[in-house]
Amino acid sequence: MDTEFVIDTITGLPVGIPVLCGAAKLPEPVTLKGQHIIIVPFNLDKHSGSLFHIENKEQLYAYLPSGPFETLDDQIVSHKAMMARTDQMLYALIDSKSGDVLGHAAYLRIDPVNASMEIGNILFAPKLQRTQAATEAMYLLAKYAFEILGYRRYEWKCNTLNAPSKQAAIRFGFTFEGIFRQAAIVKGRNRDTAWYSMLDDEWPAHKKRFEAWLAPDNFDATGAQRKSLVKF
Repeated sequence: MDTEFVIDTITGLPVGIPVLCGAAKLPEPVTLKGQHIIIVPFNLDKHSGSLFHIENKEQLYAYLPSGPFETLDDQIVSHKAMMARTDQMLYALIDSKSGDVLGHAAYLRIDPVNASMEIGNILFAPKLQRTQAATEAMYLLAKYAFEILGYRRYEWKCNTLNAPSKQAAIRFGFTFEGIFRQAAIVKGRNRDTAWYSMLDDEWPAHKKRFEAWLAPDNFDATGAQRKSLVKF
């Protein structure tokens, strides 16, 4: 979307258009229910232990800021630190049928004054990857951010070397904004960060895409999709 502007009557300079909405709300420890996934506030006792035994740890944590953890205590300490931050809200991702803990995701850089926040710290167990439940989780979290909390800007950031994450951002409808070079040092290594965003006026169209893709008639008897998300 092109940036809109108006001409200031005093200076004659272009300035941003007035923002009529007030501050967004802070995320709450709510439960978001879908057909395939249930998103719940992260609980150390219920969820850390299950995720400690997740398969393929080295690959799953390769681009995350922490982990994999040698002991469950180490993992609990990390999760506890995340949950203590006021600019983050961590949720567990639960299979709606089995009740298995399949991963976690978090709202990050929560800035209600500017109505901007990021979805990140995403950990998908192998059983969750490339499933209807995974896409539904991203749909539910975006819907809550835009429709209930009133955010104007929803961000996705990842290591620019993380090809699957960049592909996922585009698939979900985020717009690529650029590379922040030498943005961070993560696990002793340089990280160039790819930035993506979705805006509130873009959400209605993306919502329709998500819901059309998630509709039961988009899947055959084996569960294979008839039409990909990017084609809607």
